[in-house]
Amino acid sequence: MPTIDLNCDLGESFGAYTIGMDDEILPYVTSANIACGFHAGDPSVMKKSVLLCKKYGVQVGAHPGLPDLQGFGRRKMAISPAEAEADVVYQIGALKAFCDAAGVPLHHVKPHGALYNMAAKDPALAAAICRAVQAAAPGAVLLALSGSEMIKAAHTIGLPVASEVFAGRGYQPDGTLVPRGTPGAMVEDEDTAIVRVLQMAKQGTVQANDGSTVTLQADSVCIHGDGPKALAFVQKISTALPAAGVEVRTFTATTSGAT
Repeated sequence: MPTIDLNCDLGESFGAYTIGMDDEILPYVTSANIACGFHAGDPSVMKKSVLLCKKYGVQVGAHPGLPDLQGFGRRKMAISPAEAEADVVYQIGALKAFCDAAGVPLHHVKPHGALYNMAAKDPALAAAICRAVQAAAPGAVLLALSGSEMIKAAHTIGLPVASEVFAGRGYQPDGTLVPRGTPGAMVEDEDTAIVRVLQMAKQGTVQANDGSTVTLQADSVCIHGDGPKALAFVQKISTALPAAGVEVRTFTATTSGAT
């Protein structure tokens, strides 16, 4: 039976601002990526998010992003690999402290937004992120876009890695995501998104925006938790996957290369 993990980006509230429906969505996912204060989140929200994951038995992941609170980490920045490495170490360390205090492991690290998309194509940036994960969270898994430079960089240094796919995002022929704000970036119809996830989980393929077929590895599928239909969608997909013969469970990592 094919398996897939359901992950969700959470802990994005900060100060007086509430973003997402963390409490409602957590019972339906198997792993969570918690914002670490740069693009979203704050210390109180990070602590609460870790404790909620512990309550529901959800694996905790760090979700480091660019230092761009106003742009929610989705705007490209001219950041050097060395700067990115330091930023990711810093953010992992912050969340890991809350994990240690709660007595739960930091299971994985998934870069956020523009940092994620930039590192998917940039080998030097990808390598810097992998070094940061390996140094700041030994044993943690890198969760990265299937087929990306981050997957390759992780394999090169022997960093445990799992491949991520997206339920609600369009794909380009090279396997990267269609940039937000451009036609085809978002898959709005829930039933279409579920059909795409089932295809990715069972066949290892997805249709790109030009109609071509992209081959990918679907260890984990991202369910965005900040949309108005987020809760309804995660409920539907968590039911549809087992009904179609796909087991929902936490992802396992692959490792190759150096040890």
